[in-house]
Formats: sequence, structure tokens, C-alpha cells
Amino acid sequence: MATWAGTEVSALNPLRAFWLTLAATFLLTLLLQLVPPGLLPGCAFFQDLIRYGKTKEGAPPRPAACRAFDVPKRYFSHFYIISVLWNGFLLWSLTHSLFMGAPFPNWLHGLLRILGTAQFRGGELALSAFLVLVFLWLHSLRRLFECVYVSVFSNAVIHAVQYCFGLVYYVLVGLTVLSQVPLDGRNVYVIGKNLLMQARWFHILGMMMFIWSSAHQYKCHVILSNLRKNKAGVVIHCNHRIPFGDWFEYVSSPNYLAELLIYISMAVTFGFYNLTWWLVVTYVFFNQALSAFLSHKFYKSKFISYPKHRKAFLPFLF
Repeated sequence: MATWAGTEVSALNPLRAFWLTLAATFLLTLLLQLVPPGLLPGCAFFQDLIRYGKTKEGAPPRPAACRAFDVPKRYFSHFYIISVLWNGFLLWSLTHSLFMGAPFPNWLHGLLRILGTAQFRGGELALSAFLVLVFLWLHSLRRLFECVYVSVFSNAVIHAVQYCFGLVYYVLVGLTVLSQVPLDGRNVYVIGKNLLMQARWFHILGMMMFIWSSAHQYKCHVILSNLRKNKAGVVIHCNHRIPFGDWFEYVSSPNYLAELLIYISMAVTFGFYNLTWWLVVTYVFFNQALSAFLSHKFYKSKFISYPKHRKAFLPFLF
């Protein structure tokens, strides 16, 4: 157990409260979508707010007021540009502190304290947070590459609120990782003189899970993009077709399932016990489950021959 220096931080600090609220919000939203049609009054604005891309096609008719807030779905790349730059800066700051002994800037340390970090020594491992921040940065870099060079975007849209949320999300998730770093004042506290001496079995397991799930997500995105290309790799249309291969044989949205597994791999890297990160994972679970459920409904409504054994998000379950 870690020994806290100074006042012990409340179990429900601002970061944990934020992720818990997000998780509860998306759980409620998912449950509302599972209610049989007709039992609850429809709300075009609500449906417009939770859907994006192809799933907007299966929503109630969109009023002109909703269409005024449309943002091209291809702007997804902006999320990853922000993440690569911001989380790259956080990774640089952490690396500078770990290997050169430089303290965090005053403004960054003050921000982390406001969000709920604390001064402590002991069982928390700096290597865990370092690896998770590396994983987050690599994940964002790969997703940016896919948005630019792999994905084939149609004229599909997202809501302006979703766009703004996506920009803020990757800033907060990086700060969440950095807030888990054990600090002694403004300096990172490392047990022993060598960071690698902190290596544990769960770091290896988390790394293997991250690579495995990332590889499957990339493969699924390639399968989706190839549906709009000919054998020469030239884009010939932007229509939706039934994807096959890899995890598509089990679920309609394996890319969302892989996203969840990527975040679980980070929880493993934290050593399984990090409550703050498990709240992030819980949010990701309900968020991705909602998107997968709406995508599954779209596929089933559009294609009569859609595979009946295929689930939405979790193989054989949901």
C-alpha cells in the first residue's frame, strides 16, 4: 500500500467524479436505446446528439436546426492531432522528469493537484504511468495515420458537441494518466535508482494485450476501407457493405471492441488496481457499446442478409 504524504485525497476526486459521471451518462443512454420503441417519447435532438456517421441514417428525421450543427466525420483526425501533440508534450515532460530529474512545470503540477493527484511514496509505480502514456501516444499516432492514409470517409457527419467533446477528451485522458504518477513535490518519485527495476509481470502482459488489440483494430479498419476500394486500392464508392473477416465474424463493430481492449490493456499495465483508470475503462465500455449497438441496428435494417449469428459488441453475448 502506498503511504500518503500529507492529507489523504478523497476517494472521489474531480477526475474520478468526471469519469464516473460520463460512465453513468452513457450507461443510461444505452439503456434508453434498449427500451422497445414506443414506450418512451422520441426526441430528434437527443438521437442526433448520440449518433454519428452512418447511424444518423437510422435516426428520426433530422430538423434543420440539427443539421446546422453538422461537422464532417473526417474531422476525427483532429482528435488525434490534438492527442499526438498534447500527450506527446505530457510524455516529454514525464520522460524529462524521470530520466533527467527535472520537476514538472508549476502550471502543470498545479493543474494535476486540482484534478486530484497527490503527493505519495511507496507502492505506486512510475513505470506504469510512463508505459500507459506511451501506449496512449502510440494509439493516437496510429489512429491519426489511419484517418489520413487508411480510412475512406464519406460525407457522413458528427454533431458539433461530439466534435468538441472529442477534442477535450484526449486532453483529459492524458492528464488522467499523468495524475497517476507518484510525486514528491514537483518531482517524480521512483523507487530505487533505476526505473526498469520497477518492471513487473503485469507490465509485460499489458504490453502484449496492447499490441494484440491494436493490431486487430488496425486490421478491422483496413477491412472497412477496402469495402470502398477496388483490387488496385482505388476508392470507387462510399457506400456501406457488409464487412467480413477477422473479428467481423463475431461482432458488427470489432473496432469498438478492440478500443475497449486497448484501454483494458492499460488498466492491466497499471497493475489491475488503479480505480481512476477502471472508471475510464467503464466509460469506454458504455460509450463503445452504445456506438456498436446503433451500428448493429443500422446493418440489420439495411441488409436483409446480414449474418444472424453476429452480435453487436461482445462475441456471443451482446
